[in-house]
Amino acid sequence: MNLEKVRIYCLSKKGVKESLPFDDVSPVYKVMGKIFLILSINILHSINVKCEPEKAVELRERFDAVIPGYHMNKIHWNTVLLDGSVPDELIYEWIDHSYLLIIKSLKKSFQDELNKL
Repeated sequence: MNLEKVRIYCLSKKGVKESLPFDDVSPVYKVMGKIFLILSINILHSINVKCEPEKAVELRERFDAVIPGYHMNKIHWNTVLLDGSVPDELIYEWIDHSYLLIIKSLKKSFQDELNKL
């Protein structure tokens, strides 16, 4: 998986905006103002994605490229190294999972607004 594929996929989702709130090497993808993915274009290309706690642990045990979320709440976030060891389909699935977790956490009014887009 390359960085541009991740970027394009995230921006194709409804209500998503890209910003650089932390630095110029960590684009952040938000839906309705809430982060669902952070892309690291530093030396180690990676993404941080939100995950249900049980699934987060399972993925870390199953894949060497999945580690506790760097600079994030390690219960709810995983960092995925984009080193080619994880199939693109799974990365897309994990991005979707993160996006949907954030949508489910939004206030009803924000969910309604998102559905109108």
